[in-house]
Amino acid sequence: MATANDPPSSLSKIRHIVLVLSGKGGVGKSSITTQLALSLVQQGHSVGVLDIDLTGPSLPRMFGLESKKIHQSSKGWVPVYTDASKRLCVMSIGFLLKDRGDSVVWRGPKKSAMIRQFVRDVVWGELDYLLIDTPPGTSDEHISIAEQLRDAKPDGAVLVTTPQAVATADVRKELSFCRKVGFEVLGVVENMSGFLCPHCAECSHIFSKGGGEDLAKQYDVPYLGAVPIDPQFVLLIEEQHAAAAAEATRDHEGTARNGSGFSLIEMYKTCKLCPIFAKIAEQIVESTKDKIR
Repeated sequence: MATANDPPSSLSKIRHIVLVLSGKGGVGKSSITTQLALSLVQQGHSVGVLDIDLTGPSLPRMFGLESKKIHQSSKGWVPVYTDASKRLCVMSIGFLLKDRGDSVVWRGPKKSAMIRQFVRDVVWGELDYLLIDTPPGTSDEHISIAEQLRDAKPDGAVLVTTPQAVATADVRKELSFCRKVGFEVLGVVENMSGFLCPHCAECSHIFSKGGGEDLAKQYDVPYLGAVPIDPQFVLLIEEQHAAAAAEATRDHEGTARNGSGFSLIEMYKTCKLCPIFAKIAEQIVESTKDKIR
């Protein structure tokens, strides 16, 4: 019989829960979440992604799922799967909005109720990893997710920063938040650590470098790696939308489908960031493998 201290039944078949946090907006947290999910899937894991950035949901766009809608089953909401293999699924408030440009103007209690519903009423099924993409800062959404996950015992959090001091200063607040609510810090990722030239592949450090690594050393937490800006990844995101539109046209005309080539999971293998994130994903898998929920 379930007790008040049992985790939500919707999370009972999820082996590992990892939050992705940033102290400052605009550091590419959703991009990190997306690529981490793709890398984990490529390594053979089943992955779910929960987007609790209620006022700025970007994951439907990142995964090429903006036209999709969630469905209600007898057990709850069914997340949106990225392809027929069902290795990767996404849940976001973006699927509930009528238009991509619609704003979500909610006070704290309504945000908390939405997050509670996301945690308790989504039929995730059996997953190796659930990644939770959060808004920047330490706001109502963070407090709500900490409360909802208290009994689920999440594995920890990945903190995202850029090299500049103004960003690392805000991540210090995120480190403090994690310690106050009992989230283990699995590591720090330094995003936008240089710019990869699309022509010669040379990396230019336009925003300086090393701020994330210095922060990790100062607070004695793992440093997971540096991720440069790669225009190719942005192009992949746009290409999947064009490919999906072309495939929808073929469906309408009754011509043959070949959707496997348009999966972002497969397309990402050609990206220069893929091997970088493969190493980051391996470190997260290693740090969570002995954790039992």
